[in-house]
Amino acid sequence: MTRRPALSPSRAGDFKQCPLLYRFRAIDRLPERPTRAQVRGTLVHVVLERLFDLPAAERVPSAAHALVAPCWAQLQVEDPELVGALFDGGGDDPELAGWLASAGPLLDAYFRLEDPRRLEPQARELLVETEVASGLLLRGYLDRLDVAPGGELRVVDYKTGAAPHPVAEARALFQMKFYALALLHLRGVVPTQLRLLYLADGESLTYEPDEEELRRFERTLDALWDAVLTAGESGDFRPNPGRMCDWCSHRALCPAWDGTPPPYPGWPSEPVEETLLDRTD
Repeated sequence: MTRRPALSPSRAGDFKQCPLLYRFRAIDRLPERPTRAQVRGTLVHVVLERLFDLPAAERVPSAAHALVAPCWAQLQVEDPELVGALFDGGGDDPELAGWLASAGPLLDAYFRLEDPRRLEPQARELLVETEVASGLLLRGYLDRLDVAPGGELRVVDYKTGAAPHPVAEARALFQMKFYALALLHLRGVVPTQLRLLYLADGESLTYEPDEEELRRFERTLDALWDAVLTAGESGDFRPNPGRMCDWCSHRALCPAWDGTPPPYPGWPSEPVEETLLDRTD
């Protein structure tokens, strides 16, 4: 696969929310300070990934809790500045122990949703990358892919927030349809089930796509990417002010809030890799 800019679920969501936010993240690559909730979500994802390294009989709540400390150490090795970004006292900050313990209820909620002793995923943190008919390159990471003996596929995604209200379910399923479309192109099979596990409130959302729906979704992504490329050629990534501005790391640079963006560096020639935080969502 030729390495070039691609569309991922995270960046597609950014452009839909605010084209200027897409530019700041995907083109300017402006740094953002992660929140404790975001990094905790990353930590929980790593724990659940590592959980399936254990023999099936050992995949119990106590084992998941025991993985929190070594997985946190793993994240620190991968990003040594992570602790300092979260806690002023670094590894000795008195709040760190309580923050690590706060992953426990999320892990307990996972075990109420499914029994990992009965599962043998085919893949975890699976990179899917494929080109659709229009030439659009799709790239993303699946939290987990289960394959039944008959070949049926199930895509599972962990969310450390609460389940969305019914009106927001379409937005929640956008990412899952993205993965389902990528798998359709890569394997020639429509996933039988897309499943979202919400660990903050122990809820789940299950969806069964069909091929016709995924082909329509492909056309939607084509139109979105055309809009991205048009903005990329001109540099005209316009802000879309709304409620999410209150949490935006780049508000001071946004014209909608009397800020001035940095000079447009031009459309990137190299792919923009998603970070762990991007993939955790």
